[in-house]
Amino acid sequence: MKVTEHIEKAKGNTLFSFEILPPLKGQNIQAIFDTVSPLMEFEPPFIDVTYHREEYDYLDAGNGLWQKRIVRKRPGTVGICSAIQSKFKVDAIPHILCGGFTKEDTENFLIDLDFLGIDNVVALRGDAVKSETYFKPERDGHHYASELVTQITALNQGIYLDPHLENSNKTDFCIGVAGYPEKHMEAPNFDTDLRYLKEKIDCGADYIITQMFFDNQKYFDFVDRCRKEGITVPIIPGLKPLATARQLNILPHRFKVDLPDELVAEVLTAKTSEQIKEIGSAWCVHQTQELLKAGVPIIHYYSMGKPDTISDIIHRSTL
Repeated sequence: MKVTEHIEKAKGNTLFSFEILPPLKGQNIQAIFDTVSPLMEFEPPFIDVTYHREEYDYLDAGNGLWQKRIVRKRPGTVGICSAIQSKFKVDAIPHILCGGFTKEDTENFLIDLDFLGIDNVVALRGDAVKSETYFKPERDGHHYASELVTQITALNQGIYLDPHLENSNKTDFCIGVAGYPEKHMEAPNFDTDLRYLKEKIDCGADYIITQMFFDNQKYFDFVDRCRKEGITVPIIPGLKPLATARQLNILPHRFKVDLPDELVAEVLTAKTSEQIKEIGSAWCVHQTQELLKAGVPIIHYYSMGKPDTISDIIHRSTL
């Protein structure tokens, strides 16, 4: 079922969904089942599965030479989605990136998803890999998520890269894209970022999932500005509980999000790691309760392999 159909079927009730990471190479699917199982009591409409592109390591080959090696630390997104749908009877949504994909790679990826009965995708540009200062697309790949959305929309219309195909099948993907309540880190300003988001919607995207935020007002303001911009699709808030003191620096640096003064002050006065975890969870409970009261369609949690923490937050939020 499409994400938009799940929202319509809920008739105004807020749903809970989750994002998970593929296991590190060398681990088996049981690691995923162990992550998803504790979350199924909340009857999620879907589980997002991230995609991790290949990176490059350089090994010292001796004699002053270095050997370039391709590394995929978290493979298996498509297989994981298929396994989740088979075992848990819940929609699994793969992320699909511009980075690391040619247009032909993208088309073949989408064909495989269609064969597996996967109805939804999240279309992202993706970040630069460690060996790049800035994002660099493949030679025949997409530069921007809007271009990726355009290709998926074309496939939904039966338009493939090969213009000579006859009687081609039309796919029927529901397309999600990312939104940034505090602006994408590379956008020159918020207005420009909104125009880019509107372009993704105009190209065929059906819903938005936001980057994490720790101040709900920024989400509410973001929704208001989107509506004024003519963006009418569902906007799903994404939450992540703060769990360690190091995240006070890591999250703003990596994701360009602001942490509220009150939250920072509480973490800085904590004496133990358990106290910090509880502060982060309590903050996320407050965010969840406020978003529930506001009647958002879905609350999406970035679980990061911590299902017990997310489960506790939802239980405390819905007492």
